[in-house]
Amino acid sequence: QVQLVESGGGLVQAGDSLGLSCAVSVRTLSVSSMGWFRQAPGKEREFVAAVSRSGGTYYADVVKGRFTISRNNANNTVYLQMNSLKPEDTAVYYCAVDLTGWSTRRRDYDYWGQGTQVTVSS
Repeated sequence: QVQLVESGGGLVQAGDSLGLSCAVSVRTLSVSSMGWFRQAPGKEREFVAAVSRSGGTYYADVVKGRFTISRNNANNTVYLQMNSLKPEDTAVYYCAVDLTGWSTRRRDYDYWGQGTQVTVSS
């Protein structure tokens, strides 16, 4: 069983920056890829960003150029740095791990954190 714990959410104003962290209970080198997803009220959970074991990254178009995902295998943590935040970025943000593959699809991720709320006011 893999456990993930997100932290760093909060209330910010449009244009501000915020960083999220996700601590993983297993060695992240044993995980193929790690990702961040988000779910706004009344909407489906959507892909935000992913990072592979080798450090390759992929972003949803709506966050490209504003968000940066990274992983630190020394402390088994994945990060999401969010800059130039917009009200439409308001959502619960979830980190997740894909043990064996590289995907942007929610169904391919094996374990999920409990989520952290990010609220961006206009």
